[in-house]
Amino acid sequence: MGGACSRKRDHQVDEDNIHRGFSRRYCKSGSSKWLASTFSRSLSDVKQGIRKSPSLMELCTYKICKDINNYSSFSMIPRDISQQIFDELVYSQSLNYDLLQAFRDCALQDLNLGDYPGFNDSWMDMIASQGSSLLSVDFSGSDVTDSGLSHLKDCTDLQALNFNYCDQISDNGLEHISGLSNLTTLSFRRNNMVTAQGMSALSGLVNLLKLDLERCPKIHGGLVHLKGLTKLESLNINCCNCITDADMKPLQGLINLKALQISSSKVTDYGVTFLKALHKLELLNMEGCPVTAACLESLSALRALLYLNLSRCNLVDDGCDKFSRLQALKVLNLGFNEISDAILVHLKGLIYLESLNLDSCGIRDEGLVNLAGLNSLKRLELSDTEVGSNGLCHLSGLGNLENLNLSFTVVTDGGLRKLSGLSCLKSLNLDARQITDAGLAALTSLTGLTHLDLFGARITDSGTKYLKCFKNLRSLEICGGGLTDAGVKNLKDLTSLTLLNLSQNIHLTDKSLEAISELTQLVSLNVSNSRITSAGLQHLKSLENLKSLTLESCKVTANDIKKLQSSDLPNLVNFRPQ
Repeated sequence: MGGACSRKRDHQVDEDNIHRGFSRRYCKSGSSKWLASTFSRSLSDVKQGIRKSPSLMELCTYKICKDINNYSSFSMIPRDISQQIFDELVYSQSLNYDLLQAFRDCALQDLNLGDYPGFNDSWMDMIASQGSSLLSVDFSGSDVTDSGLSHLKDCTDLQALNFNYCDQISDNGLEHISGLSNLTTLSFRRNNMVTAQGMSALSGLVNLLKLDLERCPKIHGGLVHLKGLTKLESLNINCCNCITDADMKPLQGLINLKALQISSSKVTDYGVTFLKALHKLELLNMEGCPVTAACLESLSALRALLYLNLSRCNLVDDGCDKFSRLQALKVLNLGFNEISDAILVHLKGLIYLESLNLDSCGIRDEGLVNLAGLNSLKRLELSDTEVGSNGLCHLSGLGNLENLNLSFTVVTDGGLRKLSGLSCLKSLNLDARQITDAGLAALTSLTGLTHLDLFGARITDSGTKYLKCFKNLRSLEICGGGLTDAGVKNLKDLTSLTLLNLSQNIHLTDKSLEAISELTQLVSLNVSNSRITSAGLQHLKSLENLKSLTLESCKVTANDIKKLQSSDLPNLVNFRPQ
């Protein structure tokens, strides 16, 4: 379903990562995209503040950074000023080893250097010179080794440490941080060197609240060293296919655990029985685990549970009556399971349910009647189901619904009229080839929409006139190939847009960029596979907030974009071609 131009929603532009300026390796994985969070605070506010309404402090910072080679030390100025100078240099990627020395002994608190080019062990001595003032360090994606990590031993007040994707840190490196008992947050995702034996170094981190070990394939048996970390509230071991039922047993004593992620592990129904004592657990991600409906017996003891992800698990209709016991449940994800309309009758009693994911389940129109009374629902995923226009009448009374995904369904233009009363709807996904201009016309009463995905829909220039009704739109995707420059002109009043995807519309020319130039809040723009040329780039000079620009399969080169970046778009951090 959906036609050649369509794509699953997992492939959409990751606006969240664009805002942060992270590299692509930090994009949300399939297992945790619904729970993504960032470790480091964004530095973009500093730059944007300078360009919009700079304070005296920001103006001074900007001036100092511009003349940075004139300064040899910042240790004598107030810490908040030196911190802001440091952050600005990092954001603009102007920092190097020589400039770094000017910040020695500056008592900096936060060093957010994740994925920073050239960062290696030689930088760690300066970082350690911040001493007891240092509270957080992020050197993820760097070339730091065990030896470099040893420099942090004396930073005894360190609270947050992130070395994701540092593939040269091993068990010996963990031993160097074993004495940092004030750590509350520790993350070393995708580490192939740390083993179960090395995890013994974590047993002394008694104040740890958040531990992220996603994609660490050698930690089986190591969770036993977490038994004494009774303050732990969040544990992420997603995509660790070495984790088995035996690893769940040591977790039963972590009575303050609120979030546990074990997706794509080997945990079965038996392993889930060890989780029954986690009465404060609010979030449990078991996507892709080899559990069956029998695990619901154990899960029914988790009265505080608000978010449950059982996507891609081996659940079948048999035994699904146990869902009705999960009275406190707010989020239920059953995507990619062998679930049919039969299960929906067991959901009727979950009157507090706020999020329901039935992606790729065997759901048809008749099953939706069981959702009519779920008045607390805010998010409903029906993508890749057999739901059609007739079933949408059962959704018309869900007055609190904010997010609805109907991509790759058999819903037609006529059925969309039944959604006209959903006044709280903010996000709507209609990535399906059978949706046309007439369907868009039926939605004009949904003036609160902020995100509209019409990726593969057959929208033409005539249909774009209806978009004027959605003044609050922040994200819009129309990639069905039916637009020309005339249609893009109708978008110029959507001044709140931050993400615009018009790829695959092969008739668009530089005139479209001229119309888009008025959308000055844009952060992400994609006009790939069009007739855009290098000459048209001049129209983008007004888009000072632009961070991502994609013009693949256009008559534009990487050098053309780099020139635009250097002269007019300093915030642009991600572009294609590159």
